[in-house]
Amino acid sequence: MAAPRLVITYCTQCRWLLRAAWVAQELLTTFTTDLGEVALRPGVGGVFTVALDDELLWDRARDGGFPEIPPLKRLVRDRVAPARSLGHTDSV
Repeated sequence: MAAPRLVITYCTQCRWLLRAAWVAQELLTTFTTDLGEVALRPGVGGVFTVALDDELLWDRARDGGFPEIPPLKRLVRDRVAPARSLGHTDSV
Protein backbone atom coordinates (compact mmCIF):
# COMPACT_ATOMS: atom_id res chain seq x y z
CA MET A 1 0.00 0.00 0.00
CA ALA A 2 1.33 3.44 -0.93
CA ALA A 3 2.04 5.98 1.79
CA PRO A 4 -0.55 8.77 2.04
CA ARG A 5 -0.40 11.91 -0.07
CA LEU A 6 -1.02 15.20 1.69
CA VAL A 7 -2.04 18.22 -0.39
CA ILE A 8 -2.01 21.80 0.84
CA THR A 9 -3.99 24.09 -1.46
CA TYR A 10 -3.22 27.77 -0.96
CA CYS A 11 -4.38 31.05 -2.50
CA THR A 12 -1.83 32.63 -4.82
CA GLN A 13 -3.78 35.91 -4.88
CA CYS A 14 -3.43 36.13 -1.09
CA ARG A 15 0.26 35.20 -1.26
CA TRP A 16 -0.09 32.27 1.14
CA LEU A 17 2.71 30.21 -0.42
CA LEU A 18 5.09 30.79 2.51
CA ARG A 19 2.41 29.74 5.01
CA ALA A 20 1.67 26.60 2.98
CA ALA A 21 5.39 25.79 2.73
CA TRP A 22 5.82 26.24 6.48
CA VAL A 23 2.89 23.91 7.22
CA ALA A 24 4.38 21.36 4.79
CA GLN A 25 7.78 21.64 6.50
CA GLU A 26 6.25 21.09 9.94
CA LEU A 27 4.36 18.00 8.77
CA LEU A 28 7.33 16.55 6.87
CA THR A 29 9.57 17.05 9.89
CA THR A 30 7.15 15.22 12.16
CA PHE A 31 5.98 12.47 9.78
CA THR A 32 9.30 11.73 8.05
CA THR A 33 8.43 8.20 6.92
CA ASP A 34 4.63 8.14 7.35
CA LEU A 35 3.80 10.44 4.44
CA GLY A 36 4.60 9.44 0.90
CA GLU A 37 4.28 12.94 -0.48
CA VAL A 38 3.38 16.48 0.51
CA ALA A 39 2.23 18.64 -2.38
CA LEU A 40 1.60 22.38 -2.60
CA ARG A 41 -1.28 23.15 -4.95
CA PRO A 42 -1.85 26.77 -6.05
CA GLY A 43 -5.42 28.05 -5.92
CA VAL A 44 -7.35 31.31 -5.88
CA GLY A 45 -10.23 32.93 -4.03
CA GLY A 46 -8.88 32.75 -0.48
CA VAL A 47 -8.52 28.98 -0.42
CA PHE A 48 -6.35 27.25 2.18
CA THR A 49 -7.04 23.54 2.64
CA VAL A 50 -5.17 20.51 3.88
CA ALA A 51 -6.23 17.11 2.54
CA LEU A 52 -4.85 13.65 3.19
CA ASP A 53 -5.51 11.42 0.22
CA ASP A 54 -9.17 12.28 -0.46
CA GLU A 55 -10.10 13.39 3.06
CA LEU A 56 -10.33 17.11 3.77
CA LEU A 57 -8.67 17.68 7.15
CA TRP A 58 -8.74 21.47 7.22
CA ASP A 59 -10.55 24.14 5.25
CA ARG A 60 -9.96 27.79 6.12
CA ALA A 61 -13.53 28.73 5.16
CA ARG A 62 -15.18 25.80 6.97
CA ASP A 63 -12.94 25.73 10.04
CA GLY A 64 -12.51 29.46 10.57
CA GLY A 65 -8.99 30.50 9.70
CA PHE A 66 -5.66 28.82 9.39
CA PRO A 67 -4.82 25.61 11.23
CA GLU A 68 -2.67 25.72 14.32
CA ILE A 69 0.16 23.21 13.94
CA PRO A 70 -0.45 21.03 17.06
CA PRO A 71 -4.11 20.21 16.22
CA LEU A 72 -3.20 19.69 12.55
CA LYS A 73 -0.42 17.28 13.52
CA ARG A 74 -2.90 15.36 15.68
CA LEU A 75 -5.35 15.13 12.77
CA VAL A 76 -2.62 13.76 10.50
CA ARG A 77 -1.22 11.43 13.17
CA ASP A 78 -4.64 9.94 13.91
CA ARG A 79 -4.84 8.84 10.27
CA VAL A 80 -1.27 7.84 9.39
CA ALA A 81 0.28 6.65 12.67
CA PRO A 82 -2.36 6.45 15.43
CA ALA A 83 -0.03 4.80 17.93
CA ARG A 84 2.66 7.48 17.61
CA SER A 85 3.23 9.94 20.43
CA LEU A 86 3.66 13.54 19.40
CA GLY A 87 5.42 14.37 22.65
CA HIS A 88 4.64 17.86 23.91
CA THR A 89 2.26 18.44 20.96
CA ASP A 90 -0.14 15.92 22.51
CA SER A 91 -0.42 18.05 25.65
CA VAL A 92 -1.01 21.41 23.92
